[in-house]
Amino acid sequence: MSVSKTTQRRGAAVSHLLRLAEKQPVLRARDVARQGIHTSTLTRMTKSGVLEKVGPGRYRLPKRTRTTEHHDLAVASAAVGPSVICLISALRFHDIGTQLPAEAWIAVPRGTRVPRVSAPPLRVVNISAAVFDLGIEEHRIEGQTVRIYSLARTVADCFRFRNKVGLDVALEALTDAWRTKRLNLDELNRIAEKLRVHRVMQPYLETVVM
Repeated sequence: MSVSKTTQRRGAAVSHLLRLAEKQPVLRARDVARQGIHTSTLTRMTKSGVLEKVGPGRYRLPKRTRTTEHHDLAVASAAVGPSVICLISALRFHDIGTQLPAEAWIAVPRGTRVPRVSAPPLRVVNISAAVFDLGIEEHRIEGQTVRIYSLARTVADCFRFRNKVGLDVALEALTDAWRTKRLNLDELNRIAEKLRVHRVMQPYLETVVM
């Protein structure tokens, strides 16, 4: 094959990968290979700075090319299949409170093996299978379906994991969610009962809604 044809072929592969990277937050080497593109193309694009490697066999566009506020949530969701965005990251997504998480907070079923990911940094919370699916919503971020706990589930979780996030964060979440009229009390109470945090939360809830 002539040099010109080799160059054209490589250029076409790069263009195709860039289009894929713009449509999805994480490119997996095995998916690229299935499309007939040699994984060495990923290596070359990473060395040149066009892509960055975020974990074993996982690549994405570098930060400077990203445009959406919740890009890290899409990347975390793609990197860890059975995960749900939770706690501080879920509060940020729902625009509740003042927390600006430095990590992507994800919930996984207890016992799940979480792959090593270089970016974004992950904060993993293990949840029992009995309540893992409670309050999951699906949202589209950068063309990908991302599972995120509902606002009511997130508020209840903040009280459940108050030792991780701080009681002040839980109180701020409850107060802000109520003040902005986005909190369904029936749903919150139902979820809190199932998570066994209703008694802990109730005194604070009574103060806020009075």
